[in-house]
Amino acid sequence: MNTERKLTTIMAMDAVNFSKMMSEKEEITLRNLNQCREIIDEIITQNNGVIFNTGGDSVMSSFQSVIECIKAAHKIQQELYKRNELSTTELPIEFRIGITTDDVIIEGNNLFGQGVNISSRIESECPPGKILISRVVKDQIENKIEYPITSIGKKSLKNIGEMELFLIGGLSKDEDDFFNEEKTQIDQKDNLKDENIEVKRTSTKPKIAILTFKNVTKNDDSVFLSESITGDLIIEFSRSKEMDVVSKKTCDDHEKSGEDALTFAKKNKIDFLVGGNIRSSGNRLRVTVDLTNAKDGSIIWAEKFDRIFEEIFDIEDEILEKISTQLLGNIENTNVENIKRKPTENLDSYENLVIGRYHWLRQSLSKEHNTLALEHFDKSINLDEKNARSHSLKACTIGGGLGKQYYEDNDKMMKMLFYHVEKGLEYDDKDYEVRRISCAISLMQKKYDEAEEHGRIAYSMNPNDPRVLAVYGEILVRNNKTKLGIELLKKTLELDAIPAGQKNSDNRYRDLVLGYFCAEDYENCLNNAKKIKDLEPRSWLFMIYSINNLEENINLKENEFYKSKSDEFSKLDWTKTIDGFHLPNPEMNKTLENFSKEIIN
Repeated sequence: MNTERKLTTIMAMDAVNFSKMMSEKEEITLRNLNQCREIIDEIITQNNGVIFNTGGDSVMSSFQSVIECIKAAHKIQQELYKRNELSTTELPIEFRIGITTDDVIIEGNNLFGQGVNISSRIESECPPGKILISRVVKDQIENKIEYPITSIGKKSLKNIGEMELFLIGGLSKDEDDFFNEEKTQIDQKDNLKDENIEVKRTSTKPKIAILTFKNVTKNDDSVFLSESITGDLIIEFSRSKEMDVVSKKTCDDHEKSGEDALTFAKKNKIDFLVGGNIRSSGNRLRVTVDLTNAKDGSIIWAEKFDRIFEEIFDIEDEILEKISTQLLGNIENTNVENIKRKPTENLDSYENLVIGRYHWLRQSLSKEHNTLALEHFDKSINLDEKNARSHSLKACTIGGGLGKQYYEDNDKMMKMLFYHVEKGLEYDDKDYEVRRISCAISLMQKKYDEAEEHGRIAYSMNPNDPRVLAVYGEILVRNNKTKLGIELLKKTLELDAIPAGQKNSDNRYRDLVLGYFCAEDYENCLNNAKKIKDLEPRSWLFMIYSINNLEENINLKENEFYKSKSDEFSKLDWTKTIDGFHLPNPEMNKTLENFSKEIIN
């Protein structure tokens, strides 16, 4: 075997915490390491480097030019940083890089010598996501590269001795310039394939999911901030009639499931994913957001927003407008200006609204969440009496508490609920939450026309919120407008199959059973009733009634569905129970009452 020597620049790199990740998530770690290696190997080749040794997570490569080596290292860290920031990245992996120049022995396709050992020792001293170089490299590249070079002092390298090392700067994750650099946009030409993607509007509206923004800072304040930006973006996008928006509950369930984002998108027939992360430092805030084509995982658009906390509304407006433009191409999005709405200009009131909403979404888990939600909504209202959203969400929280039997004095809480609904309407009758809750209350009071008007207005302002779709769809089917009502109820199931606080889709199927029953479509009524895991009296009665209408000469009392609940429900006062169905058609109520007496009692 021929042996020769030459002066070369050696780059050593390996993955941070690789062994720990392999022990916890072996297949996921290996899959994501391979994705990183595709990035690394391509950049090394593009810069005339040669990989001469790999082992697990490590990569050793050599370069004839020290400048090309530094450019490759910088590009690798930048591209890995972008990959790790994306919301669709399954497992972020960081690498350390160590570089030196030395005389090496070439034996076949491998390199040996002190330079190989030194680069490995330098790499072990490197901070995650950084580039560390020896003095000999620093002397060769000084004044020849645009990146800053900073000494970190002398380090004792195992079996090598003391050596002064230098950090290459200018990387996106450098802490020194983290919140000081001007707002920059990720280089779309190099990585995001934005130029080659043309998103066209088709006859079917695009379906979009807003994934929960990752809280990178890991402090309690940022948890609420992450909830705020994610929740507000869902609300803002839902106002647009140009797209379908997946509910926050469905996205939250995805986060808990551990499945990757593209699998989630495929399963839910989602076209686009929006996600990102949040970093905060004092009063400074960085929001990174990206838009992914869920069909192939390609990144359509990504950007960073560096602001002070008080400019949070502006960040949301910018994200909304830019993503809407990308999704809808050159189509004039006339709704963009209309849907940029803020619940309050008082930042302290808004902060309490955000925290209240955080607990409101979790009130089904415990009474404590219900209590904390009410406390923060009260604080929000005290700071800004005209904050209609806080009034409406407080009313909604009370409604949830009444349903869970959290209160000792239900009459007092019911009066409070009505009070806050009225106040919400008084201060902003265009707030969709106020209208949604008003629709539900009017329905409860059997004011069907009034309920439909509230629901219509809520739907016109936010046609994608599943709670709006559910309550408006329900009142429509009751008011004999079954075609549109069923359409909205089906859309509710699609966007939010398992509602907040529920363990399954029973409530969605119950609504569809009601809709098809009102439409006298007994076949679909029966089919949806069969999907309910826990049949309650109304759905069961509609199911039995449908079977009776679909099958001739049937003995209902021998039917398996009849027998499954007949003993349990035979003790009910069916006259009172049917009255509780709130069907506006007196004739249908009478028909059901006669049917129940004939078949059940």
